[in-house]
Amino acid sequence: MIFSPASTHPTSQTRLPFSWRFLLPQYWGIWLLMACVLPWVWLPLRVQFWLGRTLGVVLYHGIARRRRDTLINMALIFPEKSASEHAQLAKRVFIQAGVGVFESLCAWFRPHVFDGCWDVTGADAVLKAQHNGHAVILLGAHYTLLDLGGLLMSHVLPIDVIYRPQNNALLDWFIFNARTHIYRRQISHRDMRALAQSLKDGRAVWYSPDQDFGLTQGVMAPFFGVPAATITAQRRLARLGNKQKPPVFFMFHAYRTTAPNVPRPHYQLTLSPPLSDYPSQNETADAARINALLEQLMLIDPTQYMWFHRRFKTQPDGTKYYAK
Repeated sequence: MIFSPASTHPTSQTRLPFSWRFLLPQYWGIWLLMACVLPWVWLPLRVQFWLGRTLGVVLYHGIARRRRDTLINMALIFPEKSASEHAQLAKRVFIQAGVGVFESLCAWFRPHVFDGCWDVTGADAVLKAQHNGHAVILLGAHYTLLDLGGLLMSHVLPIDVIYRPQNNALLDWFIFNARTHIYRRQISHRDMRALAQSLKDGRAVWYSPDQDFGLTQGVMAPFFGVPAATITAQRRLARLGNKQKPPVFFMFHAYRTTAPNVPRPHYQLTLSPPLSDYPSQNETADAARINALLEQLMLIDPTQYMWFHRRFKTQPDGTKYYAK
């Protein structure tokens, strides 16, 4: 099925109020950054993508720790490749992330520039689950498209998103309010009451369980053949919904099908069939299953994932892959 994007759905979400403390000197750096970046959003996409590629190259050479972490991740997930191939992949990760910054900025402030340049597969099953009164849990990952993926999904059906507030209050205010036209509701990862209410109301919720928060929030499961601490909180979400019509789980993947130097990009939004027998009684087996599904999606283009995160930080034998 191919969707032609309509105007973004209306939202009832309350915007965060402005605080006069944002004018204090401690926030001037953020104001300066916004003043420098926001005008770029109204440049042609081809110019923005050039800026994004340039930003990615600068960050690749300028942030040694993130570059090193990405190279380590490439070596772990692609042991059959050479060191030079790992370096090429790592550089492409940064380039994709740089372009992703501008894709998200456009998703926030110029969403209509993406009209007519994307399509979706698998939406029928999601819409059917919603029509039948089930909440929908979309399991995704931290792809470089960031909020552009959410924007594309919002044209299929309104979605809520679970997010982690920014440490900087001004940056949090800015990002939260910029996203209000994309998501029906932004739910803090600590606000279980709001999350439970969304699921009981039969809404669609986007949740990304792909980061390493240690074993207090998950179990060890293979990811690209490497043991990885894997979040299992999404299994508990099933218990928060309507018991008569439990939530239905789907895998959610959004990626650019064109190279980051193509003037007119194209995007693909893919929704899996509903996950049968999920969650099961076996927490570790469920974690391995989700990781395997994420692997399949990421292998479409591994560089469109944020590999500069320390995905394999926690190891059962105490190995420190990222130690200097």
